[in-house]
Amino acid sequence: MDTKLKADIAESAVVTELLKRGFKVLKPVGDRLPYDLALDLGGGLCRIQVKAAWFDPSKGLYAVDARRTKTNRRMMRREKYGDGDLDFAILHMEDRGAFYVMPAAVFNSYSSTVSLVEDMKRQRKPRSAKYRECWDLVSHWAPQSVTIEETPVKVGEPFTGNPEPNLVPVGMREV
Repeated sequence: MDTKLKADIAESAVVTELLKRGFKVLKPVGDRLPYDLALDLGGGLCRIQVKAAWFDPSKGLYAVDARRTKTNRRMMRREKYGDGDLDFAILHMEDRGAFYVMPAAVFNSYSSTVSLVEDMKRQRKPRSAKYRECWDLVSHWAPQSVTIEETPVKVGEPFTGNPEPNLVPVGMREV
């Protein structure tokens, strides 16, 4: 099975799990964004990157690449996700039916590979273990408190407001 098919299966599994848990799931058109899904949380959007885990038999653990892959016909380039690219990474193990829900800061702290140990053979648990099935992190996540203040314009009328939107913290708006 090729990696693109594995990614599609993981994404479908994550969407299904999110829908079962009552989330409103949005799917961007195309694959140019640094995230695969978004959640409508009523007051904002939560950006989700989905990753499919693979089993590495030589190490006896599952692994996920913590970088994004950009390809064209001539080259493949891998780079780390930026600080503002996503809010959560959800890692899926197809054969175990397991999910790891990691905040972006945790996911981005890995240099290249996230190790997921399902069968404990060591005394110390890997730091990824505490994110197994942690769906409550998404439920309690609050979107950024900055929104764009806009001036509505009717079709056919000239715009007389500021062409640059003002970023205003939610709690600082005048009513």
